[in-house]
Amino acid sequence: MSVAYETTRRRLTERQVEAAEQLLNAAEIEVEQTGYDALSMRGVAKRAGLASATAYTYFSSKDHLLGELLWRRIAAVPETKNEQSAKDVSPLAARLARVVYDLGEITNGSPEVIAACTQALLSSNPDVKPLRDRIGLDIRRRMTDASGDQRDNQLIDVLVTTYFGALLSAGMGHMKHSDVPAFVESALLLMTESREDLK
Repeated sequence: MSVAYETTRRRLTERQVEAAEQLLNAAEIEVEQTGYDALSMRGVAKRAGLASATAYTYFSSKDHLLGELLWRRIAAVPETKNEQSAKDVSPLAARLARVVYDLGEITNGSPEVIAACTQALLSSNPDVKPLRDRIGLDIRRRMTDASGDQRDNQLIDVLVTTYFGALLSAGMGHMKHSDVPAFVESALLLMTESREDLK
C-alpha cells in the first residue's frame, strides 16, 4: 500500500500509515453520506477515531484527502493486459478502449465518492497539484503502454483530456459515472476514424 501514501505531507512510519488508512477509509464513508460540500476534516477525523489536529498532520484539507483517495483507487487498478501475437494484433482503438474500461473500476459502487474526488482535483490547494499531476501521468502512461509501437502522442493527449472531461461531466450530473467508459470509447472511435480518413 506504500504507493497510496507517496503524496502525503511527509514520509510515514508503519503506525502513521495505519492512521492515514483510517482517515482515507473514513473519508470514503463520510463523503457517501454527506457529499462533497458538507464533508469536513473534523467529521472524517471523528469517524476515524482521531483528533482533528492529527488528521491535519497527514492531509492539509479535505481536497488533499480526497485527491489522495482517488490516487489510491487509480493505483489499485491492475495494469491492462494487451495480449498480442503476430497473427492477432488488437487494433489501437480497441487496446486504448480496454484501458478506459479497466479504469472504470474506480467508480464501482460509489459514484458519490468519485464525484467528490473529481471536484477535489480542481482545488488550488498546493498539496493537490502533485496528486493531479501523478494521476494524469499514470493514466497517460497506461494509454501509452497500451499503444505499443502504434503510439500516437496527439491522440493520447486528446483521449486523456476527454477522459477527465467525462469524469468532470459525470461529477456535475450530466451523465452517469458508469457511462464514462462507453462515452470515451465512442469519442476514441470517432478520433481514430477521422485520422484514418485524413490519410
